[in-house]
Amino acid sequence: MTVEVDIFSRNMEVTDHIKDYVGKRVSKLDRYLGGIDEARVDLAYVKSARSASDRQVAQITIRGRGFILRSEERGDDIFTAFDTALDKMQRRIERYKGKRNHGRGDGRSTADVAPAPVTEEEPEEEAPVIVRRKRFPLVPMDENEALEQMSLLGHESFFVFYNANSSQVNILYRRRDGTYGLIEPEVA
Repeated sequence: MTVEVDIFSRNMEVTDHIKDYVGKRVSKLDRYLGGIDEARVDLAYVKSARSASDRQVAQITIRGRGFILRSEERGDDIFTAFDTALDKMQRRIERYKGKRNHGRGDGRSTADVAPAPVTEEEPEEEAPVIVRRKRFPLVPMDENEALEQMSLLGHESFFVFYNANSSQVNILYRRRDGTYGLIEPEVA
């Protein structure tokens, strides 16, 4: 079974040659990991990149039951950027499969390990403007799976997830000292 691949572009024209090349290569990812529901490839040309070798951007995102994996690479040629992103995705798939097979840590929750979050009050400023809204499905997972997904997606600062243990939406974030914090919102 091959994976259906959605290809999107920004600031560039996607030719039939690029569509065929990307579609054939990404559709073979199900050989490495079964259960892929959706594969998305975003190709972009970024004029404002500092270096000419960073202007072509390829991002690959695959979704399945209980996982989301993403890789992004830049290059001076769209094919080079895509091939590098695909290689990175294959390494992430292998890492994800390895973590699934070997279990996770000592079983302590992130809330037990991470120190309590420090909140700071900010002075009032002009009303901020929302320039982008993003919607995504929340897959129930525990705190350890959220840590894993955060690293697999390449999110450096935070990760929003539905905690299967507490039946709440939680926010996992990386603190400046390298440890993690967990925000468990409560309705007042």
